[in-house]
Parts: sequence; structure tokens; C-alpha cells
Amino acid sequence: MGEDEVVDSAVQALEAYRGELTGYCYRMLGAYAEAEDAVQETLVRAWRNIDGFEGRATLRSWVYRIATHVCLDALAAAKRRALPMDLAGPSEGGTPPGAPSDAALWVQPCPGGDPQARATAGESVRLAFVAALQYLPPRQRATLILRDVLGFSAREVADLHGTSVASANSALQRARATLADRRGNTAQRVSDPSDATRRVLAERYATAFSRYDMEELNMLLHVDATLCLPPYTKWMRGIHDIRAWLTGPAVGCRGSRLIPTVANGSPAFGQYRPHTSGIGFTPWALQVVEFSGDRITGITAFRDTERLFPLFGLPDHVGEDAAVGART
Repeated sequence: MGEDEVVDSAVQALEAYRGELTGYCYRMLGAYAEAEDAVQETLVRAWRNIDGFEGRATLRSWVYRIATHVCLDALAAAKRRALPMDLAGPSEGGTPPGAPSDAALWVQPCPGGDPQARATAGESVRLAFVAALQYLPPRQRATLILRDVLGFSAREVADLHGTSVASANSALQRARATLADRRGNTAQRVSDPSDATRRVLAERYATAFSRYDMEELNMLLHVDATLCLPPYTKWMRGIHDIRAWLTGPAVGCRGSRLIPTVANGSPAFGQYRPHTSGIGFTPWALQVVEFSGDRITGITAFRDTERLFPLFGLPDHVGEDAAVGART
């Protein structure tokens, strides 16, 4: 094999890990754009140091070691990301949201799901799970993701961190205990509906929201459903307060169009509010909708449309002929 062929082979081998590395870095950092930057930095470092790869570990373990160091460096100077419900208690639906907070504070959604994760870890990319991960010390966070999501062995994780197997196992147990305690206090257990049920529920939600049919929305919402509004710290729990919000401070959403997409493995919608001119619709929020059984358990409406709509392939406006629940 010639030198050029060796180079091409190495590049292809490293590039093959981009997808799963993005999922790993997203869980570590809580922001998709930062995860993409971290993966690019990881691959650049790996390429520059490929001659130093001696084969004592697998190429995958070696690349993940680099990615972990990149993420740990990024986290050393970063604020912990969260969702509104991680920062304060629920508020009344009829009150205004107050001033927005720094965008760097929030866990951000990621497009699609995570096909690289094991089938048994389907919950591992959900917003609530990613937010809960941010409460773990960075090294514990990496250990838990590597072991419980990506299926690395205790020996591989120990080698990656430069610690003993006993130390790696201890870190994993502490991370699991902290995560279970955190999620037990802040998150509902998710019982995934079938794909067919999920599609029907998502379509019903899009239609009901666009019609502003409060009775239908009430039927779809779980009694303890939550509505979060980053970049505002305001969030609500329960049908009464969600309805008070939609018919009070958020009444301008009446007549919106919802364009479907997928975020964090859950149905999501680009919401477009009627333009003030009365012609067409303007981007307003990315809604991520989570279900358990046959009810909606959570809606997170991200207002950062300038950044998120291009990331999710959503148009910068829709016309009067936009069909609810259909791509334009």
C-alpha cells in the first residue's frame, strides 16, 4: 500500500467515528453546535497524532480518549447547562416570563435521534437525560456515558482515563447514584409509545395547536405535563397553568403553523406565528414534545430560532398555503 493510500485509509477510519463522537460530545457538553466543534477538534488532533497510535488500544478507544480530553477542556471554562425546571420551581401560567437569560445557560436540542446508541439506551439522548447529565462532575459524566450508553468495558474506560478498573467502577457507581437521585426528583419516567402511536399523537398535537383547540390539547396533555420556555427561566406544570399561559401571555400563538421535525429522538415542530403584517408566518420557537403512553408529558419551546431553525433544516418563513404537520 502506497503512502497516499495509507493516508486515505487513516482519514476514512477516523471520519467513520464522526457520528457517534457527535452524540458523545453532545451529551458531555449539552449543546449541539459545541459538540460539532469538539468533534472537529478531536479529528484534527487524531489526524495530527496518528503516527503515535501504537495499537495498544483499539482505534475507537484512542479517538474517544482524545474526544474526552477535548470535552473536559471545554467544560473547565464553561457554565453548567440546564433546563428551566432545573433552576427554579414552576410558576403560574398567567404571568409574563420576565427577562431572558444567557443562551449559554441552556441545554440545547440536537437534530434527529442517536442511531449510534445501543437500542437499550433509547432514553439517553432525551432532553431531560442530557440536562441531568450536566449535574455530574465531568469525569463521572464521561464514565457513565462511555459505559452505560456506548458500551465500553470497565478496562477500556480505566485505560482511557489513566486510572484503575476499581477507580473507574467507583466513578460509575457514584455517577449512577447521582443521576438516579437527580432524575427521581425532576423527571417523569418515560413509557415510550409505539412509532405508530407517536405519529398519531404528534399529528393530533400539531392540528390542535394550530387550531388553538384548548379542549383537544387538554385531552392530549398528561395531568402533570410541563411546559418550558428557554431562554426564560419560566416553566409550568399541569393542564391548568399551561392553558392559562396559552390563552394569556402566549395568546399571540393562536393561528400558528407547525412544521414537523425530530429533536433528541422525540417529535418536534418549528412553530411559525402569524406575521404582524397579516401575511404569512414568522419563525417563533422550536417545540420538542415528549410523550409517555398516550399523553404529552413535556413541551420545551426553544426561542433561539435564528440558530436552531437552520440546524433543523426549517425554512425561514412559511406562506399562507403551509399545511399543518407537513414539510414546506
